[in-house]
Parts: sequence; C-alpha cells; structure tokens
Amino acid sequence: MHTPASMVTGIVFAPLGLVLVFTAAITPQWREGQARLGGVGRAVGGAKGAELLLLRSDGLWESCLQVAHSELRECWPVSGPYQRDARVRAAQGLVLSSLFLCGAGIVLASIGLRCWTETPLRNVAGAGGLLVALGGVLGLAALGIYTHHLQELGVELASTMSEFQGLNIHKLPSLTLRPAGSLYFGWVGAWVQVLGGVALLFGFRRPQCPSCPKQADTERAEAYEVSY
Repeated sequence: MHTPASMVTGIVFAPLGLVLVFTAAITPQWREGQARLGGVGRAVGGAKGAELLLLRSDGLWESCLQVAHSELRECWPVSGPYQRDARVRAAQGLVLSSLFLCGAGIVLASIGLRCWTETPLRNVAGAGGLLVALGGVLGLAALGIYTHHLQELGVELASTMSEFQGLNIHKLPSLTLRPAGSLYFGWVGAWVQVLGGVALLFGFRRPQCPSCPKQADTERAEAYEVSY
C-alpha cells in the first residue's frame, strides 16, 4: 500500500491531540490560585490559631478547594457567577464542538486510509483532515477566550468556603489566579490537532512518485486487448 507520509503523520497526531484536549476538558485545573487566612479558629489556651493556605482550582465543569499540607479537599460542579459567565459557557461549547469534530474527522481519515487496499481514498482522508483541523481551531478559540479573561471570570469562594469542613470564616482575601496545568494540556492538544489535520489535508494531492500507480497507465492497461 502506498500511503503518503503526511497521511500517516496526520492519523497519529489527530488522536493524540484529541486525548490531550479531552484530558484538559475533564480536569479542574484550567486556573489556580491561593490565599492565606490568618487566625482561623483558636488553639489550646485561647491562643490565636495558625494560618491556613487555601488552594483553589477551576475547570470548565468542576472546581476544587484544598487546605494546603492537609487532606482537606472538596470538589463540586461549577456554579454561581462562574457557571453563568458567558465566556465560560462559550469555552464549554467550543471545546465540546472541537472534540466532536476531531472524533468525526479521525473516523473519516481512518476510512480514507483504507489499510486493507492498495490505494487510499484521498478525498475522504482529506475531508477527515479538514474536520480535525477545524476542531483544533475551535479548541484554540476556547483556550484563547478563557486565557484572555482568566482573571475576570467569576469566583464564588466565600459562599463555598463558609461550608467547607465547618470552618468559621467571615472574610476571605481575594485570590490571584494564574493558568494551571490543564490549560497547557489543552493548548498543546489543540495545536497537535491542527497539525494533524493539515497533514491529512495533503491527502487531496495526487502522488508524485515513480512507484505510485498512475491513472494513465491504468487506463491503457484496461484498453489493451489481445487479438488471436
């Protein structure tokens, strides 16, 4: 089978990008921040309690809060101002669309490669590459929107922490948020999707090599007749 190297590269890169973007979508580390709380609770003898370091992380569908250097950790589905933020909803929709298009493109590209025959279906593989590349572009758009507005997306820390492990907290400092690991996974995965889709798009071109079957030779072979 004469499968171009570009198509092989694309069919390897596309699933890899899909896995990375999916991993980023389901994990709650798109952004993270921390805040110190002084004098929470009372120690023995009425002395002031030690400071607590709170670690907050948000994803597209889940948020988590943890007390540093302890096993106190709680996660919950996104809610409140963060969930209602139009930019978060836009990122969710774009990521879901990206996953769907990339998955459909991989199926088309797999059919187009036709490993069980001598020649691949180039147009089908190229169409799959177009869907994979479009999925990567949608993923990049979602990541760009989230990254650009990362500090502005709503945080409902106070209402959540008031019930977190029974801590009596009356006032919480603001969090300084920064990009987290899942966001980087998403960026890498989306770019890998784009590269894989572009590689598959080269499948639209006809092969230019001496060993590849040519249309003209095929037609002459079919037109040849043996006379007795």
